[in-house]
Amino acid sequence: MSIRTFGTVALLLLTAACAVNPATGRREFMLVSEQQEVALGRESDPAIVAQFGLVDDPALQEYVTDLGLRLAAGSERPDLPWSFKVVDDPLVNAFALPGGYIYVTRGILAHFDSEAELAGVLGHEIGHVTARHGASQMSRQQLQQIGLGIGMIASETFRQYSALAATGLQLMNLSYSRDDESQSDRLGLRYISRLDYDADAMIGVFEMLATAGGGSGEGRLPEWQSTHPYPETRSADMRAEIQRTGVSRQGLIERDRYLDMLDGMVYGEDPRNGYFEGQRFLHPDLAFELSFPDGWSTVNQRDQVGAVSAQEDAIVVLGVASDVASPADGVRAFLSQDGITGGPLSESEATGVTTARANFAAQGENGTMEGEVAFHSYGGVTYRMLGYAAAANWSARRASVASTISSFASVTDRSVLSIQPSRLRIVTLPEAMSLNSFVRSNPQPLEIEELARLNRVSPSEVISAGTPIKVVEGASR
Repeated sequence: MSIRTFGTVALLLLTAACAVNPATGRREFMLVSEQQEVALGRESDPAIVAQFGLVDDPALQEYVTDLGLRLAAGSERPDLPWSFKVVDDPLVNAFALPGGYIYVTRGILAHFDSEAELAGVLGHEIGHVTARHGASQMSRQQLQQIGLGIGMIASETFRQYSALAATGLQLMNLSYSRDDESQSDRLGLRYISRLDYDADAMIGVFEMLATAGGGSGEGRLPEWQSTHPYPETRSADMRAEIQRTGVSRQGLIERDRYLDMLDGMVYGEDPRNGYFEGQRFLHPDLAFELSFPDGWSTVNQRDQVGAVSAQEDAIVVLGVASDVASPADGVRAFLSQDGITGGPLSESEATGVTTARANFAAQGENGTMEGEVAFHSYGGVTYRMLGYAAAANWSARRASVASTISSFASVTDRSVLSIQPSRLRIVTLPEAMSLNSFVRSNPQPLEIEELARLNRVSPSEVISAGTPIKVVEGASR
């Protein structure tokens, strides 16, 4: 193709790719259609749910969905197949996928103080969708990748597990620009105002994020390195936007109704999903344990648990294998994949655990990987364990991986099997008192500073009689 012909094609591509941003009315570069946005969200939603799980509270899920749908109905894209879900994650987070798929964590719900604040965050995430921020970012990535090839190592198995080191789905971490975030803040204000919620709720959210994120002390990234402006900056910008638009600061808050929905929700890490004691991982529901090498960074996700070496040159991970008849069959199927060689296979049994394992080598575009694969059958479930490193590093990591695989064992300790999560409870103060006074009579499993952040007060501040407050019940680990 001549340079002149290529330039003509590129011009036609760019002209065709200009689309009107429905939230701003401006024409913007776009290679992703609305149909593609919806398809991407719909196809990615099961992976999000599999990774995090959903909070098992139909009333809470319905409450968040109803609020989200009412907000979306007043947006510029009301006809998208909007979906709102509460995911089972203790972190303070909310995110959106293109096409109208929006998620809030139970961690962020615990820190909101009212329905109006929840509406503000849902409105912000709706703004990312209506302004097509995800589609715009993907369009830029597609343009940058034209003519480029991306190589991966041999098998689908490695593509699945290599993502563990990044601890999350790429789609969940779509990196919007600070301008996108600021625009979504303004759109969120627009949407909650259309339902008559108090505009100051947006400021309350930013104040919460400032404290939940550790405040403005050491260790925080400089603002210019972050895609999100600092909460203090967002708060100041929002005050200016409220003044500019003249929206109501005396609207709906709905604190009591919101707190009622939180009563009984799991707070913090849920040990029923597995938990770490140092490098030892225990899973009460599945009644197994294993130990990862000292010094390796560990991560527990809904569908897999694993660790990465301190030098980030090796990984070991365990997940459920639902498609194998026996551990030996699982190992043979793994070794039969294109580009993988290995063996011999060894089998063993101990305390109800049947294990098959083998060493292997995998040849791919990025070089040779060496590792060990194992399948454990226990309690009616088959698990796959995979540890590997670049061939040059495998001799230094082989023993650590082998030891982790061998550590898989049953758990019979009743204190582990019966452990329960902490839960939020809403109590009404019988008289005026501070949190310090309340805790003296009602010990809490969390530090007073954390309880104060949940309730947006200082520990010594006197709270009026009859005020509902958040407390936490259950032993902390």
